[in-house]
Amino acid sequence: MPDDNSDPRETGEDQAKQTSPETADKSDADLASDLEALLTENADMRDKLLRTMADMENLRRRTEREKEDTARYAISNFARDVLTIGDNLHRVVEHVPADAAAQDPALKNFLEGVELTERELLKMLEKHGVAKLEPLGQRFDPNQQQAMYEVPTTDVPEGTVVEVMQAGYTIGDRVLRPALVAVSKGGAKPASKSEQGGNGFGPKGAANDDDIPTGGD
Repeated sequence: MPDDNSDPRETGEDQAKQTSPETADKSDADLASDLEALLTENADMRDKLLRTMADMENLRRRTEREKEDTARYAISNFARDVLTIGDNLHRVVEHVPADAAAQDPALKNFLEGVELTERELLKMLEKHGVAKLEPLGQRFDPNQQQAMYEVPTTDVPEGTVVEVMQAGYTIGDRVLRPALVAVSKGGAKPASKSEQGGNGFGPKGAANDDDIPTGGD
């Protein structure tokens, strides 16, 4: 018959003493596994957090750029329409003979008013980021100019803008309207070998500078 006066704590201690070393080792292994799993999960969450923060920063920067572009280029359509008005004002001045204006004070005053209006119009556009292209005499650039026809000439290198029929404009770093231009064709070319003495050289032992490409070919 069990002794009713036995201490319960002693029974618990006896049971603890009866725990095998294998059981203790298993518990330590479980704790280590749980810890490793928690560390792995923590690293994954940290990586996801960093990625999310990077995505949010990229989104913020992209939004800022889009906002700036919207503010900068919002008037593009309006500015393009205004340029048409400027073109018409310029045509008015061009189509009036200079001697006729000199003989008629009223006509002269009228033309001066038109020219003043045109200048003020361009100044207003420039204030909003619209700049006029000046391609005359420069090498043809298809990104900013549209070639309407070619002009045979040997006075300038081939591919040079020799006439501007309609001015071009940019807004910011974009082309608002390409310039309509005429481009030279058949510019000066390097002398042939036969003209240089047959071997392509000048004085004995010295290369002729004419052998350097001019950029026209």
